[in-house]
Amino acid sequence: MILKIEKYPAPVLRAKGKTIAKITAEIRELARDMIDTMEHANGVGLAAQQVGRALQLAVIDVLGVEDRPSTMSVEGKPVALEKWMPLSLLNPKLVLGGLRETGSEGCLSFPEITSEIERAASVTAHAMLLDGREVEFEATGLLARALQHEVDHLNGILFTDRMSSANRVSVAGKLKRLQKDAK
Repeated sequence: MILKIEKYPAPVLRAKGKTIAKITAEIRELARDMIDTMEHANGVGLAAQQVGRALQLAVIDVLGVEDRPSTMSVEGKPVALEKWMPLSLLNPKLVLGGLRETGSEGCLSFPEITSEIERAASVTAHAMLLDGREVEFEATGLLARALQHEVDHLNGILFTDRMSSANRVSVAGKLKRLQKDAK
């Protein structure tokens, strides 16, 4: 089912997600609906806050993004992304790599706004999967960027918070329009 994507400045976007203690049928259904919603909107990631639920649940799918390649390694061994995407991650935690890179980001909750954002070039993620397994993996490329963007959402941090001052000024008019449209 396609869910409504909350747009800035919806208060739920600033809410820190509650830890998911038990994987229920409702959580599995929410994850499936989030994947459907993300795909329908042509996104690569979606956090529960973006569909109005303040939970530690994010979905990501970077397959098919040819111009921004990703790698993923589990237990130090590279894995085929096709076997892991789309990812549904519960209670994800990230350890950021030391190298930084700047890249273009957008957000389904900020239609028509993109900006250059500095992020870690690699991350190590630890999360629970929908089948209850704990997983730890390393990611680079767009997958690393999407993980950081979605985990920020889960903690009430928006990509506009990561913009440089100059970039924030350049999108100020669009942000004001979103605020006006919300009223």
